[in-house]
Formats: sequence, structure tokens, C-alpha cells
Amino acid sequence: MTQTRRTAMTALGALTLNGMGLAPAAAFTRSPSMTPDASQAPDLILHGGRFTTLDRSNPNADAVAVRDGVFSAVGSAREIIPTAGPQTKIIDLGGRRVVPGLIDSHTHVIRGGLNYNMELRWDGVPSLADAMAMLRKQAENTPPPQWVRVVGGFTRHQFVEKRLPTLDEINAAAPETPVFILHLYDRALLNRAALRAVGYTKDTPNPPGGEIQRDASGEPTGMLIAQPNATILYSTLAKGPKLPEEYQLNSTRHFMRELNRLGVTSVIDAGGGFQNYPDDYEIIEKLHEDGQLTVRLAYNLFTQKPKEELNDFKTWGTKVRPGQGDDYYRHNGAGEMLVYSAADFEDFRQPRPDMPANMETDLEPVVRQLVEQRWPWRMHATYNETIDRALDVFEKVNQDIPFDGLHWFFDHAETVSQKNIDRIAALGGGIAVQHRMMYQAEDFAERYGVEAMADTPPISKMLAAGVPVGAGTDATRVASYNPWVSLSWLVTGRSLGGLRMYPAAQRQDRETALRLWTEANTWFSNEEGKKGVIAEGRLADLVVLDRDYFSVAEDQIVHIESDLTLLGGKVVWGSGDFAREAPPIPPPTPDWSPVRTFGGYHSTKAPGGSAERTGFFASIAASCGCSTACGVHGHDHAATARLQAPAADAKSFWGALGCACWAV
Repeated sequence: MTQTRRTAMTALGALTLNGMGLAPAAAFTRSPSMTPDASQAPDLILHGGRFTTLDRSNPNADAVAVRDGVFSAVGSAREIIPTAGPQTKIIDLGGRRVVPGLIDSHTHVIRGGLNYNMELRWDGVPSLADAMAMLRKQAENTPPPQWVRVVGGFTRHQFVEKRLPTLDEINAAAPETPVFILHLYDRALLNRAALRAVGYTKDTPNPPGGEIQRDASGEPTGMLIAQPNATILYSTLAKGPKLPEEYQLNSTRHFMRELNRLGVTSVIDAGGGFQNYPDDYEIIEKLHEDGQLTVRLAYNLFTQKPKEELNDFKTWGTKVRPGQGDDYYRHNGAGEMLVYSAADFEDFRQPRPDMPANMETDLEPVVRQLVEQRWPWRMHATYNETIDRALDVFEKVNQDIPFDGLHWFFDHAETVSQKNIDRIAALGGGIAVQHRMMYQAEDFAERYGVEAMADTPPISKMLAAGVPVGAGTDATRVASYNPWVSLSWLVTGRSLGGLRMYPAAQRQDRETALRLWTEANTWFSNEEGKKGVIAEGRLADLVVLDRDYFSVAEDQIVHIESDLTLLGGKVVWGSGDFAREAPPIPPPTPDWSPVRTFGGYHSTKAPGGSAERTGFFASIAASCGCSTACGVHGHDHAATARLQAPAADAKSFWGALGCACWAV
């Protein structure tokens, strides 16, 4: 029998190191004079892994020790294992790749956690047929007056059918249960039951900046169009039932566990619409008080009311200060909304919105207030035109009140110019980028052209200019929270629909991409030197991967998951060989939660971590013949569709691959 994944050491001679090219256990045996002080022994030792530390002075290791939540040693098993004491837990990683815990510099975990258990996720689902099977099943499970909600994280381009469902298809799948489907920032699809639930009728006027699509008789069809911003989409979603507090606590825990499954150990929460401070922070603060956070969370405060932004930041400045909190939960400053007149919501199916003439006069007093109270800030800005005008304000304020090292940054910056990158660098600012183009490249190319798409955003140019750059997702209402989708975007330059977006010069090598998801993101939360690297004295956050990020084929990066995730040296996720290491968590509530049936981001693995599919997805795979008839791709159509194939239409695409399972 090979060594088990965990060994409680009572004698070093009991340890065997199989297949790792290491010396036998006897080589680690101590003489009595070498026995360390038990009080100084590590709490945990991981060995037998391939550690990518990202510490340039110590880039590779095969073992680490953890004591009191930080790495106490990083190096060789030969040196580290003999430091074990009687209570030290030792885990053999079996040759797996290990990387620092991933950090998402822009996400919406606080808001997302309140709703996670209510949401059916199409993130990563390979076909519209699969997605609609899920929708039908969830409509059967959902009791009145609850809704079935698909809230972002997917794009029609990821489906082999390359389309969204029709309203007739949605109504047929769920004739009685309200259904709300949010697609990016551009539209929402509601069935007839949802239209009744929200009260939209022939007499309901279009709200400012949005359209209720109507049929020839003037009745709402169920299609809501964002023109030019997403207010109509969000305000309609807000009409749905909410979970009670007890369920919101459970929902947030499951959302964090889902992030842990994908290797995320820290996030910066960018606030969000309908996320009011302090009311909507009570759940996350309760979990923090109870020691139940499984991701470290730095939060920014997002103003909620147009024309009242300055008053919000003045008021909040008397109640909370940046850095207030601890290593698990802390305040991070202002944004991503600073003033509503400067918010250029991105919807590449619509023309670029021009910001109003009052943008500068609204923005300047807010920025002055933030600099005076020494609050870092982040600002949502998609287009170069918005960034250009904002920089005029920032430079003016800096002349009067020097920023003097204050960390501030733009979010998104898809079309930022070289000139404005240099202006950002001169002011000491940064840029947080997200993989929104992974979901919308086809729409951008159709409107602006393939040549313009090559620099959206120009990450290599940002890095060359010395600007701090960090990566994130902007989950959950546009892109998915899955960090490996972002890492795939950074490395491959391909969209989920398979479109090559970037030339080689604008794509990142795998180590650079990983640094953008780890060490680089500590700048954006003012935590440099504290985490993001596996090194002595750093917080002991790491991920043991289920496949080797540095050697798998590019099209496999998007499928990477964690086999073992540590936060502060404690296991917060375990799968497969390490499943028993993970702490238990109550099942998702309520009992009709989509998470109970489908989980979160679509996985090609069984719930226990094996490669064999089981349950719902196995049954629908069998129903279309993939599980028996197709030897080419199983049921993972989406991954196959991203490959280059000598055919353009779906029917000849599958035929070109020798696949007999896809009926078109």
C-alpha cells in the first residue's frame, strides 16, 4: 500500500516517500540531540509536491511547513520533515503542482454570496441543450413564489449552438415558475410568469436607459434591453424574493467554498449596485465574527445614489478607515462607483456611451475628499474616452493635494491608450483587468473590428510602462468567478467562443499570468509582502492543483480545479485523495437550491473529484449518445469547439472531428 495522504508523525521512520525521487525515511531520522523543541514544531508539513513559489530568491521547493498561519519553512523535504513534532500533520501531495492561493482583485462576493444558493449557473455549460435541461429541472424543483435565476457568468458564444434560448423555449420549459436570465450587461430574458411577478404590462413605461421589448399589440415580450446601461436589468432582478438571513449565511459559505474549489483564497470586493453599506454587509460580518470566512476579503464601498456620492464618502469617512479590520476582513477604500455621471457601462452590442458634460464637476469634489481623507479608490472605466476625462480631474487634484503614494486604480480599461497608460503611471496609479472580453470578443469585433480588438485591454503595454496590473473576474453578473477562465484568457488570448483575440505580443506567459492572479494583486489591497507568494513569513495560502498548470495543453487550463486549498495553513477545500481533509459544511439551503442539484461552475469531474461524470450531467450526456457513441470528446462540446477545426458550421464541425453524437 502506498503512503496515505496524511501521516500523524510519532516516529519519522514510519514515513515512506514513494516515487518522489527522495531519500528513504531513514535519511530523515533525527538523533536525540537534533530533536527540536515541540513548542516550535510546525502545525503542518506538505511534501512531495512541485511548488511554484513565485519567490524569485527561492522559486522551487518540494516541501513547506506552516506554523501559526504562516509559512515557517519553504524548501526541501530532507530539511523540513525532521522538524515535525508529535502533533504535526503531514500530507503527501503525490507529485502535484502547488501554487500560491489565487487572489481576485475585482469581484462581488458580498452581494453574490447573498444570492448564490438561489442561482442556477450556466457558467461553463457546453451547450444550450444542457442549459435548458438544467432550467427545466430547476423549474420543477422551485416552489412558488420563488424564481429560477440565471444571473450572468455565461455567454451565448460558449454554447455549441452559438445562441441564447428563445422566449418561446423558456416559456415551454417553465410555464408556471418565474424565470429571469441575465446575459452580460446587454439583456435579460423573462418568461410570462416572471413578467406577471414583476408587474410589467402594456401600460408599463420604459425606464430611463432601458427598453421593455414589446410585441405588435404593445404587450411585453419578456426581453429587457440595456440601452445604454444595465439599470433596468438590475432593478428588475431586485424585485425577486430574497433569502432569509439564515439562508444567506449558508449561501455565502457555499459561495466561498465554491471559490476555494477553484483555488481562490483572497478577493477584493468592488461593491455593487443594490449593495448598501452597512446593511448588506451584516451577513459577511457575522461570518467573520464567527470565524467562518474561507476567503480573505478586502471590501470597497460603492456609492448608491446619484448626486449624493460626495455625502456618502464624507459620512463613511467618519465611520471606517482603510485597512480597518484584520487579515480576513478589512476595508479597502472607495469605488468602483465614484460618481454615476462617470460610469460608462460596457455593452459592446451598443455604441460607446458618451459621459455627460457634468462628469468632471461631479467627480472632482469626490476625488478631493478621498485624497484628503487618504482613502484609496478604484474607478470603473471601460473606454479610453472616459479614462482621459477622469485623468484630467486626477491630475488637477494631484497638483493641489499630492496623491503621494496613495493606491488608486482604474477597473477594466479595455480600450485605454498608450498615452493614458503613461499618465496613469506618472500619477502612481494601477489598472485592474478582467476577462470580460472572454465573453464578448465576438460582439466587440463586430462593432469595432478585429484590429481594435487586439488591444482590449493592452496588458503587455501596461506592464512595460511599469503600471501595477492585477487580474480578476468582475463576477458574477458578467463573467464567471472561475479564475482559470481568466488565466486561460491571459495565456491563450481566445474567447469562450474560440475567437483568437490577441497577437502573441499581447498574450502572457503562464508565470506572468499567475503572478497577475497572486503577487501582483496584493498592491490593490495594500498588502504587499503579506501574501501572494509561498515564502517564509507570508500567510500560508496555497492551492494544490488537480493538473499541472505549467504543462497541460492550453485548452485544459480552463478546466483546472483545486485538489487541496489552504487558507492560513488550514484546509478549506479537499477533493479526491484529499476529500477527507476538508471541514464539513451544512448542505445548501433552501432544499430546492440549484446548488444542491448542479453545484456551481460546470465541472467535467464527478462530485468526489474523479474524472467519471455522475448524476444529472451523466444522464443528459447519455440521452444524447455522447457517453457511448462518441469517442472524440465525450460530452465536453465547449472545449472541443474552442479548437481549430476545418469547418465553420456546427454540422460539418462535428463531422470533421469524426463525432457522431451531435444531432444538427
